[in-house]
Amino acid sequence: MDHVDHILIVDDDREIRELVGNYLKKNGLRTTVVADGRQMRAFLETTPVDLIVLDIMMPGDDGLVLCRELRAGKHKATPVLMLTARNDETDRILGLEMGADDYLVKPFAARELLARINAVLRRTRMLPPNLVVTEASRLLAFGRWRLDTSARHLLDGDGTMVALSGAEYRLLRVFLDHPQRVLNRDQLLNLTQGRDADLFDRSIDLLVSRLRQRLLDDAREPAYIKTVRSEGYVFSLPVEILGDQS
Repeated sequence: MDHVDHILIVDDDREIRELVGNYLKKNGLRTTVVADGRQMRAFLETTPVDLIVLDIMMPGDDGLVLCRELRAGKHKATPVLMLTARNDETDRILGLEMGADDYLVKPFAARELLARINAVLRRTRMLPPNLVVTEASRLLAFGRWRLDTSARHLLDGDGTMVALSGAEYRLLRVFLDHPQRVLNRDQLLNLTQGRDADLFDRSIDLLVSRLRQRLLDDAREPAYIKTVRSEGYVFSLPVEILGDQS
């Protein structure tokens, strides 16, 4: 029997979750609707899903808190599409930082939501199997830098710690897991739990710029992260594993 994608909708507005749930069901998806984080957690304890539609503005734990919780637990690989009534750039950045895969502002057309869900599912499954982010805790050395993947600390040659945001850490980790290999934006989108392609293209470029600043990498002649015209980015230095800390 062919797999039918199962979508979990988490929204405290009963009308919205029922309308969305019924529309997606009519378009060939399996749907479950819940009203808050407590119900979401209880459902996920027993039933795996293919994607979560998560409202940001909810009483109790809001969508950003729940997304961060999902990314830190056993459901970290499950795609998340966030809904919000606020078209605020800060929310978009926070959603990216928490690990959301897409973002849609209310009010929205159900048809657009369906298209975005299908696009996220398609991107999630497009990576070749050898492009995965490793999970072992290690000390990775490159150039004058070291990354402690257990503590998530970036250390310079003098042992001074440089703070990284969650998004910067994830992007650096992807590059270090795949050194000297060109990664296009779609691959970076998936490997860093990004957002929709058009927005994330700009977000990836911004994150690369911020990461270069952290690494004191000259954007005009970068030594670490090089731009490959019309293709993407490549981490140009070899990476040495100093120790497996798992």
